Amino acid sequence: MSIGSALTNALSGLNAASRGVELVSSNVANASTPGYGTRELSLMSRTTGTTGSGVQVAGVVRVVDQALLTDRRIANATAGSTGVGADFFSALEAALGTPDHDGALSQRIDDFDTALLQAASMPNSDARLALVLNQAQRITQQFHAVSNQIQTARSNADQAIARDVDQLNDALGRVSAMNQQIRSETAVGHDASALMDQRQQLIDSISTIVPIREVSRDHNQLALFTTGGAMLLDGQTAKFGFSPVSLVTADMTKASGALSGLTLNGRDIATDGGARLIAGGTLAARFELRDALAPTAQAQLDGLARDLIERFADPAVDPTLNPGDPGLFTDDGVAVDPTLEAGLAGRIALHTAVVPEEGGAVWRLRDGIGATAPGPVGNSAILNAMETALGDPRVAASGGLSASAMGFGARAADLLSHVGTSRQNAEGAASYAAARSETLHTLMLEQGVDTDQEMQKMLVLEQAYGANAKVIQTLGGLLDQLLQI
Repeated sequence: MSIGSALTNALSGLNAASRGVELVSSNVANASTPGYGTRELSLMSRTTGTTGSGVQVAGVVRVVDQALLTDRRIANATAGSTGVGADFFSALEAALGTPDHDGALSQRIDDFDTALLQAASMPNSDARLALVLNQAQRITQQFHAVSNQIQTARSNADQAIARDVDQLNDALGRVSAMNQQIRSETAVGHDASALMDQRQQLIDSISTIVPIREVSRDHNQLALFTTGGAMLLDGQTAKFGFSPVSLVTADMTKASGALSGLTLNGRDIATDGGARLIAGGTLAARFELRDALAPTAQAQLDGLARDLIERFADPAVDPTLNPGDPGLFTDDGVAVDPTLEAGLAGRIALHTAVVPEEGGAVWRLRDGIGATAPGPVGNSAILNAMETALGDPRVAASGGLSASAMGFGARAADLLSHVGTSRQNAEGAASYAAARSETLHTLMLEQGVDTDQEMQKMLVLEQAYGANAKVIQTLGGLLDQLLQI
């Protein structure tokens, strides 16, 4: 071996060692950086003809456990999805109120029942009749508050869908642009690992909205697909479409065209059912909340409101009523129309005939809604009948409520129990999904940069650098001796 080739070998060794030190320092510095993939130096022998001429850097390898990364992304999507349902049921339960909290619907029903009993024991007392009116108004206000809570949740979900779609489209466009940039950097021999880190973070943000799988292509390119099979990025970039509304009301549905569905590249795609292309992330969960969970809760609340209205619209309770007339509780002043029940809980109101502020009088609680003049002040028959009607076992006519015959207080408690069970189930699923996501995140960190291992690499590189430097120093001494001849 000539002195020249020996010098070339040593210089190539110095270059490889210095490049290795650079990667080690980058790994250690980014040990806690989200999305960072550990860099490893790829080396190969360099030859000139059939003669070895040192070592060359073949490239930089970015090390990521792809299977674990995919599992973590799917777990993140599941955690986001289950969290949407858990938050909804938790808020709904709080709006209905549990029995141990002031202002609960069940407590207001009990207060109304007590007020009826007190008024029946002293029907000549305007104060006790006014208390009945006040407690009845509190029940209607509670219905309004819960109905507003449900429709606000639907409106918020509709707006959140729009934000998810905008974020999804923006992130997909940026991933596509980074694919092209990575291809260009790789083509000219540059290390594109930093760009790959940024791309991974972008894909992570997408995976919370829709669970995805990535497929490697040539030249460090990535294709993205949902776990349901929809192509998001593979040369071409998919485009999602959605049109939000400013306000969602109980009668608005996607089936009627009042609410927007989701499009992919201009074509409608399913947002419900088991075969959804986007199932599993926050986007699908928000569609489910807007179009299934919240409407079901509203229908149950409307069924409960209808049950209350119809209990007091019976002429057997108030003989001054004709069949079909509204009783003490009304659908915004009229009798219930079963074909227009959607949103009834938000419209339930007391009959104006008993509300002094609307030209009515409280004595009609005692003498009947249809009474034209006060009757005997000691007559408690209608008050007793109303109190009995409140507790009479009755089968609900609508709302998907329990088919068992129940008093109104028991039916309200049954609805609260149903909501509480749904909340517990949703929170259990959300807790499990969050724990799994956190566990996989921890595993990703553990398989990330191992600083101890990096320090061991540094020692080896230091020795290699010193050895190559010693070769160069020795060669320098040989050259000096040649020059002295």
